[in-house]
Amino acid sequence: MTEFNLNVHVHRLLQDEPFFAALSRRVDKRPDRGFPTAGVRVNPESQQFEMIYNPDFFEKLTDAERKDVLKHEFYHLIFDHVTSRRPDGSDPKMWNYATDLAINSHLDNLPKGCLKPGQGPFEDWRSGLSAEAYHSLLKKEAEKEPDEGEGEGGEGESDGDEEGAMGRPCGDGDEEGDGEGNQPGEGDGSGGDSGVGEPQFDSHEGWGEGDATQREIAKERLKDVLKKAANEAGQRGWGSVPGDCRKAILDRVTSKIDWKKVMRYFIKTSQRASRRSSVKHINRRYPYIHAGRKTDRHAKIAISIDQSGSVDDGMLAAFFSELNKLASIAEFTVIPFDCTVAEDKVYVWKKGETRKWERVRYGGTCFNAPTKYVNERQFDGHIVLTDMCAPKPVGSKCQRMWMTTEYYAKHPYFKTTERVIGIGA
Repeated sequence: MTEFNLNVHVHRLLQDEPFFAALSRRVDKRPDRGFPTAGVRVNPESQQFEMIYNPDFFEKLTDAERKDVLKHEFYHLIFDHVTSRRPDGSDPKMWNYATDLAINSHLDNLPKGCLKPGQGPFEDWRSGLSAEAYHSLLKKEAEKEPDEGEGEGGEGESDGDEEGAMGRPCGDGDEEGDGEGNQPGEGDGSGGDSGVGEPQFDSHEGWGEGDATQREIAKERLKDVLKKAANEAGQRGWGSVPGDCRKAILDRVTSKIDWKKVMRYFIKTSQRASRRSSVKHINRRYPYIHAGRKTDRHAKIAISIDQSGSVDDGMLAAFFSELNKLASIAEFTVIPFDCTVAEDKVYVWKKGETRKWERVRYGGTCFNAPTKYVNERQFDGHIVLTDMCAPKPVGSKCQRMWMTTEYYAKHPYFKTTERVIGIGA
């Protein structure tokens, strides 16, 4: 009989799951009869994501079960269970149960014996919680009955690192079954005496291993894999991925901007050089004959703050909060405006100063006003803090950048090739 080859069936199983199909193509799949069922990990040699599976186990499953087992393993990647270390202070066995409970909330066709919120001993537990939340619930249950699970079939049968919450593998031959492929304690979702004492369905071996650098590399690689899968899903659909998971995935793969690095780079690239004679500097061409040239590099930055009626007090306060941070690294000129510049309110914010937010205007918005004000003066860089709710302004003679909220950064009133960053991004 030909050995079951999961790679042959994956496309058919996931043809209505564009996101999982795109993710699957980026995960190596390797058969191994030494594995009771399946598991995902980072290969310690290749440093690539791989899924190891037992072909005998998969052959006994229905297509619906195979599909959910695949999705279960991929959810371990999505929820960052594979590339993160177990939370400090968490019980290894409970943490494995908790990660599976978090995943199984989203699956309806798993093999028998899989632990799931709303079923068996977890009948009163709500679906859709995080692994951390389920771990907390499991811990509370264990504290209520500290002796539960000890003795036969309970604590001490496994080393915790290989425990889980999806029941016993079907037909792996380790113990005498019931004639239907199920093992003792499997089939009703009870998981044994306490509901969490049975050996796991899938392997969690190798999670979070390696040094900090290796884990960071794995995280970045996973982020890239998820981003590519999300891009494909955006064109073809997300399939059964729930809305909250979809949002979490998109938030995770969206590039986070370190605004301080952006500001430092903006200021650095805005610097101009003023050169003057100095006897303290040796002239390279005529040493000790002519004076040398001293070069002072500095950037004169203008920051225009939109104080129009569409910018509420909360947004204005957020702008000033960011400026207080910026003042720790640079000096700049503040230019309040709405449809005109409040020239009598223009001031220099000294480096290291802390200021409270204030409103000095309430009118409409015109970006031409601050742009012309800056163009008429010797500024090297111009940052506009605004909600972006006005027509595109005239061009700037110096480098210009826009700072707004995350929402308006994604939904600007006008299109621009200039840099736009969202506060909190």
